[in-house]
Amino acid sequence: MSSKPELKGRAARLAQLFPTGPGQAARTPFVLLVVLLLGGGLIGLLVLNSALSEGAFKLDDLQRETKSLTDEEQALQRDIDAYSAPEALQRRARELGMVPGGDPAFLAPDGTVKGVPSPAPGVRPTSAHIPLVLAPEAMSDGSTSISGR
Repeated sequence: MSSKPELKGRAARLAQLFPTGPGQAARTPFVLLVVLLLGGGLIGLLVLNSALSEGAFKLDDLQRETKSLTDEEQALQRDIDAYSAPEALQRRARELGMVPGGDPAFLAPDGTVKGVPSPAPGVRPTSAHIPLVLAPEAMSDGSTSISGR
């Protein structure tokens, strides 16, 4: 007599699906393979999730930095607009002692003057006018001259 009871009906059909005897040992490597694949998949998902989170943090930092730099650019552009406004330019020119010019006079290529040259209004001609930048001949002390006289 056999040690296993005889199965009938549905139980017998199900018992035929399961391996018996020496084939039973082949199940262990398959289970280990499935467990390793599932573990590797979970570790891969963990690494992928960490990389995505790190990328999200970097993106957030870069967006914050971009917003800060955009705000700074807009503030600088407002400053430029304020300094280049006509009223600001006129006020700064007056602070520097500049006055509006009159009608211009032009020199033709042959050396003739077209127009009437005149000093700018509001400027008093002085005989002791010292220019801001001296010509080289004005800087010499008289003992040496550029022309060699």
